[in-house]
Amino acid sequence: MPVKKREIYLVLILVVLFLPLNTINLKAETKDCFEKLNRGVFQLNMVLDKALFKPIASGYSYLPSPVKKGVRNVTSNISHTVTIPNNLLQGNIQGALNETGRFAINTTFGIFGIFDPASKLGLKRNDPEDYGQTLGAFGVGPGCYVMLPIFGPSTIRDSIGVVGNTLLDPFYLSTVGDRNMLLDNNLGDRTYYIEEGFEKVDFRARNLETFDDLEKNSIDLYSTVRSLYLQRRENLINNGASSDDDEWKDFK
Repeated sequence: MPVKKREIYLVLILVVLFLPLNTINLKAETKDCFEKLNRGVFQLNMVLDKALFKPIASGYSYLPSPVKKGVRNVTSNISHTVTIPNNLLQGNIQGALNETGRFAINTTFGIFGIFDPASKLGLKRNDPEDYGQTLGAFGVGPGCYVMLPIFGPSTIRDSIGVVGNTLLDPFYLSTVGDRNMLLDNNLGDRTYYIEEGFEKVDFRARNLETFDDLEKNSIDLYSTVRSLYLQRRENLINNGASSDDDEWKDFK
């Protein structure tokens, strides 16, 4: 179904305004151009986290391990719909074939991704690829560091990538509601955002102690989060390997 016109306009506006910034030097230093504003948004996010997201994640953490693993597998499986085209855009044919195989096997034999038989067949789970990483692979520099409300740390390049991850995700495109149909509803939109919500809650639940330790031991938590995010994104763009026990391997 067609993407809504306002969403296309949003992408065009973001590209026109921000893509020319720092576009030819991937190694350029990421400046915190809006630090005062970013710190204010960071404080807002911390308030929301303590009041809403952490309690939800804490409750979720008490669910049986098989349930949490199933949720993690499902969200990971759906992420292949973004990872596969980005592997292709980056010229990583082997990676695209691996992710396509994983998606096909886990969606069918794994019952919509609840289980992960693909790993047992030798198709390794790799780090996800997204449109922000693809822009970086094309040589687009990060631009300024930005702290987004609710979504958290990002850069101008990665913020544009987030829009692409949403609007160009085949799962989103295939389920987005069409207001011109007789059954006027937003089921597709809700399905997509529910999936995204589960992914974030699962990540937060798996890192409850890690975030608590980070908050207690950091002299400047804002700067620590910024540093962790930028290092992780650079590692992803350069296809650096991450171990299975890497606590921050899903910190995107």
